[in-house]
Amino acid sequence: MTNDILIRKSGRAGHITLNRPTALNALTGEMSVAIEDALDAWRSDDAVELVILDAEGPKAFCAGGDIAKLYAKGCAGEYEFGRAFWRQEYHLNLKIATYPKPVVVFVQGFTMGGGVGLAGHASHRIVGDSSKIAMPECGIGLIPDVGGSYLLGRAPGETGVYLGLTGARMEAEDAIYAGFSDHYLPEDAWDDLKSTLLQNGDIAAIDALAQPATGGTLAAFQPEIDRLFSGTSLLDIHSALAADDTGFSQAAAKKLTKGAPLALACALRSIRAARGGTLAGALTQEFRFSYRSQEKGDFIEGIRAQIIDRDFTPKWKHETLDVPEHDITDMLADLGPNDWTPTGDIK
Repeated sequence: MTNDILIRKSGRAGHITLNRPTALNALTGEMSVAIEDALDAWRSDDAVELVILDAEGPKAFCAGGDIAKLYAKGCAGEYEFGRAFWRQEYHLNLKIATYPKPVVVFVQGFTMGGGVGLAGHASHRIVGDSSKIAMPECGIGLIPDVGGSYLLGRAPGETGVYLGLTGARMEAEDAIYAGFSDHYLPEDAWDDLKSTLLQNGDIAAIDALAQPATGGTLAAFQPEIDRLFSGTSLLDIHSALAADDTGFSQAAAKKLTKGAPLALACALRSIRAARGGTLAGALTQEFRFSYRSQEKGDFIEGIRAQIIDRDFTPKWKHETLDVPEHDITDMLADLGPNDWTPTGDIK
């Protein structure tokens, strides 16, 4: 793991760099622990005025969690491995969100799932022209987690429901519009900004250098999104999409139907529940699904179909989008003593 992540103090900053570019900087459990340990060490270090989080390689900041081992352990019935991974990862997500010093993240290329958990809760989130941010978990039998339901729940109107159920990608302007990022800056200017932050620790430099982002589509489609994704149930939303004959609705319907019905229904419930709630509350709800996802959900089958065998023909537990209410409530029910809870200084 030593070379998978670079952690050092430089100038006035603590600097963390994801360093698995050939694996699209996929986040392992060991990397997650290392980031948390660094944040803990720097919390009371007066020499560290801010934290910079970035990644090597042009293709991705972090394309998600490293799920190969999760899949192998799940196939063997060793569900506690995944549960421990998610439990610790969610603690890191909340720690980033509540960190007492600025956390500045530079988000290039693909940023999905676990990558959103690292970048989406930072205090200063910078995107560029290559940024492609998404929460496509329903396609592998999970729900948007790592606090994704919290971010989606705060997007304008029904935008979060649209993004969560379809896994649609956001480029720079759309990421800012949806609340997944704060600032746009051309990537050829990122090194200069990092140098400034390292030298003087002044985060005001971000606002001074940031530029308007262009090319987004979400704002223009907001009326359609609100009309088509306001349904109470997953089936209501799909019916609205199927009855509409626009290019947007037909493309959204196609994306939606690629997800696992159980995950889609639970994602809809979780995103709506996260509106007006806290990040800790959203993470608690997400963990309940993740905890059960290998044993009672479609996670293992989703990974098999999309990543291992790549036949793209998953056999989901539910054949239609009309998921029974009791199946939704069972996946999101309280776990009792196994529930996820904040710990220590992030309560």
